[in-house]
Amino acid sequence: MVTAVGWAESAWQRRIVQVRRLTGGWTSTMLGLTGEDGQRAVLRLMTRQPWRRHAAGLLAREATVHQQLDGSRIPAPSSIALDLSGDAAGAPAHLMSWLPGRLRLDSASDEVLRASAQMLATIHQFEPGPGRRPRTYQSWAPPGKHVRPGWAQRPALWNQAFELLGQPAPDYVGTFLHRDFHLGNLLWSRGRISGVVDWVETSWGPADLDVAHAATYLAMVHGVEAAAAFTSAYRRRADDRRDADVVRYWNVMDLVGYLPDPVKVAQPWRDSGLKISDDLARRRLEQRLEHVLRGR
Repeated sequence: MVTAVGWAESAWQRRIVQVRRLTGGWTSTMLGLTGEDGQRAVLRLMTRQPWRRHAAGLLAREATVHQQLDGSRIPAPSSIALDLSGDAAGAPAHLMSWLPGRLRLDSASDEVLRASAQMLATIHQFEPGPGRRPRTYQSWAPPGKHVRPGWAQRPALWNQAFELLGQPAPDYVGTFLHRDFHLGNLLWSRGRISGVVDWVETSWGPADLDVAHAATYLAMVHGVEAAAAFTSAYRRRADDRRDADVVRYWNVMDLVGYLPDPVKVAQPWRDSGLKISDDLARRRLEQRLEHVLRGR
């Protein structure tokens, strides 16, 4: 980390007096930095594969989105400096501004769900301008993932999911997507969302895919009822009356994207203080799949 901190000092033009590891990340090493003048920043280091292999595109996209969102109603960080190759920082790096607040992974209260739904609706209303749209979304559920997991208690559900995804994707009206919107990427201060972070996957695609991703996350952390409540809150705010079959497709795409095993996201939850076992995460993912396929 010495090399990375040295690069950050040079790019930030201040001596760093404190470095702390931030919890909750999966693709990157996240460091909180404090300068000698008391200013704070966050350093993302792309240290894990396969994300490190694609770091140049991911980090450049995040920096671009930060610039686009500056002055909008969406509280995103500001980009300070990039090392896309990692030659100077020791790993591909993005230095960005620090935002106040803390995670609220432990709550699925009406307040949290309503505010989260409103923020996602606000993101979907953002118009980046002609020629400035992000890349078209990529499915995280390619055919190679269409294999029943060994831990499945109801394998027939997964067969049904794979059959659904074998059909052509529904038509959609494109929308600005965060693409990884969930409680783990929201900061809260004084009862309000003070920051939306992690914009490396920002895309253009169906709003339902963002809603589905947030709902899947909520289902694994707090259960299917929280996922359903969030979805309903979003639809009210977005005046969304899309066909149930269309919504189901995008939900299933997101769920299958967690295969072969959702345990990779469970450890960051535990690092943040939640008591969620691997088996509980798997069970809740399958419960969510049943809920979606049965249209409940």
